[in-house]
Amino acid sequence: MEIDLLGTAGPRGWPEPGCRCSSCTRMRAARRRVEPTRVLLDGVPLDECRRSEVPGGYDVRTPRGHRVLFAAGPGARPEPAGPDPYDAVLLDLIGDPSHLGRLRRAGAVTDRTRIEAVHVDHRVASPAELERRLERWVRPASGPWRSLILGGARSGKSEEAERRVIAHPDVTYVATGIMHADDPEWRDRITAHRRRRPRWWETAETADLAGLLRRAQGTLLIDGMGTWLTAVFDELGAWERPQAVTPRLDELLGAWRSTRAHVVAVSDEVGLSIVPGTASGRAFRDSLGRLNQRLAAESEETSLVVAGRVLDLP
Repeated sequence: MEIDLLGTAGPRGWPEPGCRCSSCTRMRAARRRVEPTRVLLDGVPLDECRRSEVPGGYDVRTPRGHRVLFAAGPGARPEPAGPDPYDAVLLDLIGDPSHLGRLRRAGAVTDRTRIEAVHVDHRVASPAELERRLERWVRPASGPWRSLILGGARSGKSEEAERRVIAHPDVTYVATGIMHADDPEWRDRITAHRRRRPRWWETAETADLAGLLRRAQGTLLIDGMGTWLTAVFDELGAWERPQAVTPRLDELLGAWRSTRAHVVAVSDEVGLSIVPGTASGRAFRDSLGRLNQRLAAESEETSLVVAGRVLDLP
């Protein structure tokens, strides 16, 4: 089918008139503007195509009989009309990319469905950031595919990892740190993570990452490698003999290399932190640094997150 996007912005365009946010200011400085959403489907304006209202938007039929699901405006989440897949979906992916995951899960979006973002605006930092996110959301969710997300404490690395798989239909969130019932601060962290995730995601609390990687075929989000390595050090009593963890690292790397799953793993970038004051702390730092290098060497994507900004590493 033919889709001509004559404009993809929200009703006030991007940048919005009079808006002083950094996104709109950056657009003006670059002398760029995106016009409000206006679409031709098979050569006909969307408003002139046969359509019926659904919650959050419209179920549209083009003159050539193609089926299109269209979001009515910013923040809208159109519900599919029936179980059959659409030829195209035009969604507010900046507002709620998890809606694409819901549509995939329901069978309304398949690998043959064309996916376009509409109603875009200053909710995203720039067109380049929009393109970076869309490339991952539109990409088929099948594996094998491995992404390693590195960053320091409170860098935004977990949020970036979640964002990468938010449009997938089936995700297992792998928590490598076991929740401690007597630790209120730890409970608060876990609760905050759960609130960010779609309700249909599964959760697994385990340190058996190698076994999980060998068995899984869907999407795994592993958060994170530092807490996993801590559990391994504890299990093996390796704080005084760090070489004891080497077989477990080799086992993990073998499973990472051979997995059939789409995997996004979060890890701490230890090279930018302070030098630990104890021999066991330095041994742990060195082990995690080497593990990060080995995982990166076997990953299709590796990224560094600093202050919520993402640098994709070559």
